[in-house]
Amino acid sequence: MANHPTATKRAVLYRMVMPTHTCPYGLKAKDLLKRSGYEVEDHHLTTREETDAFKSEHNVPTTPQVFIGGERVGGYDDLRRFLGKRLTDPKATTYRPVVALFTMTALMAMAASYAVTGDVLSARTVQWFIAMSMTVLALLKLQNVETFATMFLNYDLLAKRWVRYSYIYPFAEGAAGVLMVAGALTWLAVPVALFIGTVGAISVFKAVYIDKRELKCACVGGSSNVPLGFISLIENLMMIGMAIWMVAM
Repeated sequence: MANHPTATKRAVLYRMVMPTHTCPYGLKAKDLLKRSGYEVEDHHLTTREETDAFKSEHNVPTTPQVFIGGERVGGYDDLRRFLGKRLTDPKATTYRPVVALFTMTALMAMAASYAVTGDVLSARTVQWFIAMSMTVLALLKLQNVETFATMFLNYDLLAKRWVRYSYIYPFAEGAAGVLMVAGALTWLAVPVALFIGTVGAISVFKAVYIDKRELKCACVGGSSNVPLGFISLIENLMMIGMAIWMVAM
């Protein structure tokens, strides 16, 4: 019996590649097809007129467009569905930002400990981890203070009574975090961290466990999809614990 070679999988891709703009979804579609074992016939739409004519001819609203076996698959998201790839809902709640943040700040703290003491874990590793986490969390809030304040006002008890507190909070958290990294001005950093951490913990506990509200947490900025809940308490509990730790030390 003769051996027949496996037929090569082929795909035809139309995407925008203009002098001042290359469609990122077109690049992602090409990459996905190649990683999925397809030989790609790559057609560039190099002008706006050419792109509009293509969309009109095929009655499609957007590019890129993928064709496989003579049939139109669609754009990038359609291609992912066709290949059985999971699609991420941009509005879905997720703890990924918090996990990524704490993982990186833990690694930063261990790196700092190694640089200073020669050991990955030292007496100050936990202190640096919490302080660096506070600083990075504040940085994310400070990217857009207005958006953070709006989300924060949904549940923080003090901010509801005094709106300016929602604008002060990220600056206070960042300042306390930086001072704690340096181990300086503890007379200022400790009460600030203890105050905002305690108010935050009480506010989150009331909103989630007493009022049973389903809210998004402003902990990693005002545009996150992190749900308000037990994980959200970590930011506040860390500040409280750090303040007590520094007093004890």
